Amino acid sequence: MPVIDVKPDLDNLTLTITAEFAAPVERVWQIYADPRQLEKVWGPPTFPATFVDHDLTPGGRVTYFMTGPEGEKYAGYWQITAVDEPTSFAFEDGFADEEFNPNPELPVSKNVYSFAATETGTRATYVSTYASAEGLQTVLDMGVVEGSTLAINQIDAFLA
Repeated sequence: MPVIDVKPDLDNLTLTITAEFAAPVERVWQIYADPRQLEKVWGPPTFPATFVDHDLTPGGRVTYFMTGPEGEKYAGYWQITAVDEPTSFAFEDGFADEEFNPNPELPVSKNVYSFAATETGTRATYVSTYASAEGLQTVLDMGVVEGSTLAINQIDAFLA
């Protein structure tokens, strides 16, 4: 299982997930850079993702929806703020309506995904920062830890 640590920190308004993959940094990067690959691992297995727009450049926008077991759709977006290929990218991540307009009733997180080479492959560190403890608690209550862990743990099988 790639996920080796999960730390929600209400005091610092962060959720940090650490994972290790038996693949080089450049290969792990490709998953995030290619929307068709990202669809295979973004979202837990019972909520597969479909990426509609995917512009992984500073100022770019990524839009997607996850489809639940009963056919319900949950939309989201990333607003890309920084890219340092292949070692990191940063983005704001928010919930959206069917037309990918931001949902102001749900929290937006600032995220930094970083990838570092290790002796056995890549260590990925996913840090999400929220504007308030309430915002972080909202996504924790929605199951972000469980969903993210299930999603990230799919990456190993995809890389194999």
